[in-house]
Amino acid sequence: MSKRIPVPTQPNRVRLVVASSVMLTFISFWRAAAIVLNDLGSSAFYAGGIAEEAVGKAAPWFILGVVLFAYSVRALYVESCSMYTRGGVYRIVKEALGGTFAKISVSALMFDYVLTGPISGVSAGQYVIGLINEVIGIGAHHPSLARILVSNSGVVHQFDVNYASAGIAIVITCYFWWQNIKGIEESSEKALSIMKITTVMVVILLTWGIYSAIHQGAHLPPAPIPANLHFSDSALGFLKGTKFAQMLGLFGILMAFGHSVLAMSGEESLAQVNREIEHPKLKNLKRAAFVIAIYSAVFTGIGSLLAVMLIPDSVRVSVYRDNLIAGTAMYMVGPLALRIAFRVFVVIVGFLILGGAVNTAIVGSTGVLMRVAEDGVLTDWFRKPQKRFGTSYRIVNLVACIQLLVIVVTRGNVILIGEAYAFGVIWSFTFNALAMLVLRWKFQGERGSKVPLNLKIGKTEIPFGLMSVFLVLLTVAIVNLFTKSVATVSGILFAVVFFIIFSISERENKRRHKATERQMKEHFQLEHSEEVGRSDLDIRAGGVLVTMRDASTPHALKWALARTDTDDQDLVVLAARMMGAGGPEYVDASEQLFSEHEQMLFTKAVSVAESFGKHISLLVVPAGDIFAAIVRMANSLDVAAVVSGLSTKLTAQEQAYHVGQAWETLPEPKRQFTFYVVPSSGDAESFHIGPHAPTIPASDVQLVHRLWLNLRLDPGMHHLHHSDIVTYALTRMATEFTADKQETLTLLRQSIEETNRKRGLGSVQRFERGEDVRPGYSIRTPKSATPSSEKTR
Repeated sequence: MSKRIPVPTQPNRVRLVVASSVMLTFISFWRAAAIVLNDLGSSAFYAGGIAEEAVGKAAPWFILGVVLFAYSVRALYVESCSMYTRGGVYRIVKEALGGTFAKISVSALMFDYVLTGPISGVSAGQYVIGLINEVIGIGAHHPSLARILVSNSGVVHQFDVNYASAGIAIVITCYFWWQNIKGIEESSEKALSIMKITTVMVVILLTWGIYSAIHQGAHLPPAPIPANLHFSDSALGFLKGTKFAQMLGLFGILMAFGHSVLAMSGEESLAQVNREIEHPKLKNLKRAAFVIAIYSAVFTGIGSLLAVMLIPDSVRVSVYRDNLIAGTAMYMVGPLALRIAFRVFVVIVGFLILGGAVNTAIVGSTGVLMRVAEDGVLTDWFRKPQKRFGTSYRIVNLVACIQLLVIVVTRGNVILIGEAYAFGVIWSFTFNALAMLVLRWKFQGERGSKVPLNLKIGKTEIPFGLMSVFLVLLTVAIVNLFTKSVATVSGILFAVVFFIIFSISERENKRRHKATERQMKEHFQLEHSEEVGRSDLDIRAGGVLVTMRDASTPHALKWALARTDTDDQDLVVLAARMMGAGGPEYVDASEQLFSEHEQMLFTKAVSVAESFGKHISLLVVPAGDIFAAIVRMANSLDVAAVVSGLSTKLTAQEQAYHVGQAWETLPEPKRQFTFYVVPSSGDAESFHIGPHAPTIPASDVQLVHRLWLNLRLDPGMHHLHHSDIVTYALTRMATEFTADKQETLTLLRQSIEETNRKRGLGSVQRFERGEDVRPGYSIRTPKSATPSSEKTR
């Protein structure tokens, strides 16, 4: 049922309807888990080495403890997602503790995200360079290669691991920076594919590794007790040289736990994917959390144990510290060639998942800043879209520049980056836990999920579980302040700088938005609606929906106005307000902040319509995916046509493909429409969205009729219809395609070539070049003049 906020009609203002419900695409819990694991799983490639460098050989037990404790943190995120339609540390902390604490917490979270990219990129480089150096070392023992690989002084040529890894990390970061500037789409399908490949590697690693450990009689790492902890000088931080450092005891256990906390980085990603998990949302969110818990415990936890059990002490830290999984592969039981082959596989998988984590870091950082911008903390300058691609390029540039600066300053030192990275991880978790604890007292109503262990005394509920999680996180965070000197200094400086930027920007933004809001109310009649339908816009069925992104390029709107009689057919201009990663599912009317860019867009749309002497309706839709927004609005408004400008990064066919895919995911009933793509030249291409009858030439119709006449001669075929022949032919082809795909395709190509050779000038031709949007669902309309594409002037 549409909830509408009525506003008295004023003839001197144009109606502008603003949707509260965000247009989203929905994914299964498997895909949601895959997205989180692409971030969380990347830590398995470097967390073990960083932890052992800091605390000694007992490190794997603390890694295992961290990944098990991470399930409690995950339960905290599940509770926060079940309470609010808009998850994430910033929003939760703001609800509980106010804007100041929210800006501090998001500064710590940004430190986490900004460092995810460098540590993942450098770690990917470490695996690649480590493999190359290992191969060079093996090749140096062969006389034919020794002359090339060994210097005159007898030293084997090797790449400098840190510098070469930093170079690779810079290349990866620049690649994903450019992809995000163009507007890369985070694909759950790609994430799932990577996790399938990673799962194959994990199964081989564990099976082969456990067999090798049993065969070699390997021993488990020393127990995680104070006597077995050996802290490096850097791991002692500000406590180095103090008497307190000599009496570690339980404090040493907390220190070791704090140095292993990297193993649960990436939990914030769960709050980001929450809004896109399919119904039933909470049930599927819990399923995703369970899958993540099992996977991370097996991969990160057991993988770290095997590394210490199989790799000799003499080389484990000195040689394989930054690529423990690759080192594990080299010390398994089996032929050298087989071990090298598996190591190559490990490097490929590591490069995929770590490279993906770099992209996740940029997307996540951009999403966090966009979420902050949506609340009016960042000025419109940051949100201004890139002219060519329409992305928030200034935010992407800021994130990428900071990441590149980190790589250059640290010179590819994973230990240094990891130490700083842990600061953001633990403090973002701590702020979220504190906020949830406060909200337990402030918000006494029911919620879909709670962190376990809650004792109810009368009407008062004491959240022992949540309190315990918070106290553990707070204690570890405080311990890290004293034992991670680099992280403490750099983290606090980073947080202070971002807090100042947020504070100044928010003050300036409030002043600007008051002026913009006043002008919007003067020129537009604002109405808000949760689910927008035809009644909200007061339009008839069969209208035209026009998308508009940039006030300087209204050619799609002009094209549509020139061909639409608005007395007979209503025309709606759609402006999509893109929500950052992890943004809301619903946006309250009080949170609808209009930027100067949007004001210019609406003003231009009205101006163009007035120049044609025609009436239009304006619609603003918050969206996580532009194609999902277009298709859902087209279906909801029951339009006959959708008109869009030609994308700067997609061809017309690719745009139609994405529209067709979005149409496929719609629930029934689904309405068909024609999708027009209009370039600046004004020559539009049209595509049918939805199933439609194909264009059949007269020769094929005659063939069906001749078959019908001949088949009717059989006494048992008196009830035969022309459609029965077509149905039989299609069913037969489907059966043959299932039985032998390649043979069917070969015969089909031969048939098409033969048919085209027989056609001459003047023949009725079909040009259904539907670079498939989905088989048979979105293809170009038939045409008889131009073979390459249908042009509509």
